[in-house]
Amino acid sequence: MMKNYTIIEKGIRPFLQNLNNLKALGALIARLWIGYIFLQSGLSKIISWDTTVVLFKYDYSVPLIPSEIAAYIGTGAEFLLPALLILGLGGRLSIFAFFLYNIVCVVSFSFLWTPAGNAGLNDHVTWGILLMLLMFYGPGKFSLDYFIHKKFGYFFRVFRDNKNLLGS
Repeated sequence: MMKNYTIIEKGIRPFLQNLNNLKALGALIARLWIGYIFLQSGLSKIISWDTTVVLFKYDYSVPLIPSEIAAYIGTGAEFLLPALLILGLGGRLSIFAFFLYNIVCVVSFSFLWTPAGNAGLNDHVTWGILLMLLMFYGPGKFSLDYFIHKKFGYFFRVFRDNKNLLGS
């Protein structure tokens, strides 16, 4: 009976190790996909700025912010946050900001809460779940954060030793 477990273990262990090695690729694919979607949204907003301002005035009811300012902030976020996400820069903090931005999008666009907008709501939920997983596990090995960490450590070498800060 013990021999059967050994055979199963020898077959399953390499499979699981290969899956573990693919985590970084999965994180990269998720980052690229979400970044692409939101960059496309940002591009569509700058192509017709007048339409964007009208949408923010009448369709996207962003709380506490005037519609034109919300249009600038939302459009800027749809360029900055995907760029950081795609590059894997800013790690979990930028992913958290993106996660919050996605929530604001869902809350602000009331059409998503109608039967006709259900597909769009499902998309935002899916993106939110992917962002949440990236936030929990980090951007992965294929990110600028990973390469910076490998070269300089967590907070760069200068901050690791207080003597370097004081010039001694």
